[in-house]
Amino acid sequence: MTFTDVEWKAARARLMGEPRRLIFWSALTAVVIVSIFIPNLLPWADEYPKSWVVPFRGLAADFIYWLVKRLDFGWFTFLEATRAFAWHVAWPFDLANWILWEGFEVSKQKTVPGIPWFALVGCVTIMGYAVAGWRLALLTGGCFLYLAVFGYWNSAMMTFSMILLAVPIGCILGLLIGSVAYRHRYVEAAITPVLDFMQTVPVFAYLVPVIMLFSFGPVPALIVMVIYATPPMVRATILGFKLVSPEIVEFGRMAGCSPRQLTWKVMIPSARPTLMVGVNQVIMLSLNAVIIASVIGAGGLGFDVFMSLKQLKIGQGLEAGVAIVLLAIAMDRITRGFLTKPPPSHEVTKANFVRRHPYLVAAIALITGSWILANLVPTVSEFPKSWTVTTGRFWDDLIMWITVNLYDYLYAVRSFLLVNILLPVKRFLLEVPWITLVLIIGALGWRLGGWRVATLVSGLVLLIATTGFWDKAVNTVYLMSISVLIAMIIGVPLGIWAGHSERAHRVLEVINDTLQTLPSFVYLMPVVMLFQVGDVSGMFAVIAYAIAPVIRYTDHGLRHVPRDLIEAARTAGCTKRQLFWKVEFPLAFPEILLGINQTVMLAISMLVITALVGTTDLGQEVFIGLSNADPGRAIVAGICVAFIAITADRLIQGWARKRKAQLGIS
Repeated sequence: MTFTDVEWKAARARLMGEPRRLIFWSALTAVVIVSIFIPNLLPWADEYPKSWVVPFRGLAADFIYWLVKRLDFGWFTFLEATRAFAWHVAWPFDLANWILWEGFEVSKQKTVPGIPWFALVGCVTIMGYAVAGWRLALLTGGCFLYLAVFGYWNSAMMTFSMILLAVPIGCILGLLIGSVAYRHRYVEAAITPVLDFMQTVPVFAYLVPVIMLFSFGPVPALIVMVIYATPPMVRATILGFKLVSPEIVEFGRMAGCSPRQLTWKVMIPSARPTLMVGVNQVIMLSLNAVIIASVIGAGGLGFDVFMSLKQLKIGQGLEAGVAIVLLAIAMDRITRGFLTKPPPSHEVTKANFVRRHPYLVAAIALITGSWILANLVPTVSEFPKSWTVTTGRFWDDLIMWITVNLYDYLYAVRSFLLVNILLPVKRFLLEVPWITLVLIIGALGWRLGGWRVATLVSGLVLLIATTGFWDKAVNTVYLMSISVLIAMIIGVPLGIWAGHSERAHRVLEVINDTLQTLPSFVYLMPVVMLFQVGDVSGMFAVIAYAIAPVIRYTDHGLRHVPRDLIEAARTAGCTKRQLFWKVEFPLAFPEILLGINQTVMLAISMLVITALVGTTDLGQEVFIGLSNADPGRAIVAGICVAFIAITADRLIQGWARKRKAQLGIS
């Protein structure tokens, strides 16, 4: 029996890797054992000394107050500049509201109505038909019709106005920053950690400084949405430009294109599919921030959901949340339609404008005719209130029936989880010395990604200790870990089922889309009614919100295992069980890890929201800072959340890269 070169190299790598693996786990075990005796030898190693805490909160607060009260440019102060910027941004927002639903007040006796509801429903239907046919037309038209039938038209149009401003601003900024980062690698290296922070710092942490600089209202909410939604467009631009074929770029240069022409005439059209993915992400994240922005006076559908949560009106909040979901689905499907639509055919004879743009002409004609009708008969511009329907009472009664009749079972589940799982894990993590966790995280970073990752993750954990939020951070990690573990236990089998069944794939795809677009606040209402406030309610809300990526990526990974490898395994006589465990699952495992990574990111973002239902973690500190107008507390707590997210991201990505290298997957 002889070995090939590839088999010999693989065997040698395994033999060389075994001693390293043994040394690593032996050293890690020794660290854990020594940590038991550390408090007796070094008291400071057990609990981080308060005298070592760096006053980051005070420094951040002082900086914000300096910006607001003292920074003066001579002709105007910094605060005056931000308020002037907010005043200018308010104009296009007000204009969009006037056009979509409020109308223009000409005098006290005369108001010119905005676009009637049925005209906008018709325009969206025409747009859906133009990009993908009747199915998309019926879907998008039905989504907007729901907004009118269930009485959320005005709120939805206010939210739509914000999206119409936030999305173009976020896309343009992302495209410009991404273009500069693509051309200058040092810019890309500099903005990468900034993008990581922008995507992992909780949105609530932005609210206090934004309120102090821009006051309350829709404009500060719009600014928060842009900050939160721009990073994916930057990343998509960089990635899209890198994927453009060098031959295409060289051809553009040979044709005499200037740098500007090369960007707009060659790079952007060639990177269009990736750029459209970035646009889609900007839309989704903007809608995701709608409810959070409502806390500072944004209004719209987010305000409806937020007030329903405060009043525990589950049915009303669910209807408003579904309205946001349908708005997101309609915009998502239309952008996907533009992404997949083939380019128009070029005719030999030059057609007139109507023949070239029939759907645009139809939409303009519909808007014009309906607006004239609304001026003649003003009542047609708004959906009749007598025609609206609601299912709120049904959902309220259903939750009440479950709460009353199944109280004993729900209380037993809550008590079991709290006593046997949550509290023991929480106590264990809180009793582990802080220095031990820093060393363990550093060792895992070294094992999975080398000394750079080890330095980064151990440094981030150490920085959390220096802020004075160690116990709150441990509470965040404990609840996140348990929630992600349960989400994996449920989500991976569902993803495996979807990967092997087309029917399950279609059903779970719809469920995943709903779970990922349903506003985070909506999850809080039923869990509070069923399990009261506390960690159990927070855990269930996190699981429901964060489970979709692990299902989706498991399904995706299994469906993209090379068919020739599967056929080769079958030819070799593998049973179904052997085929799954020896071929499909190992090859899909790196993809599953990416799904787990996304689940961790969503779990951390949701944990900040669960502070509203009684969890005592970093999210609580963010809300305390927001309630007390303490920008330092909110910002530093938010940065600690970002540190946890970045640490988890780097460890999981390192694990995924290592598995891909072992499997020879590029």
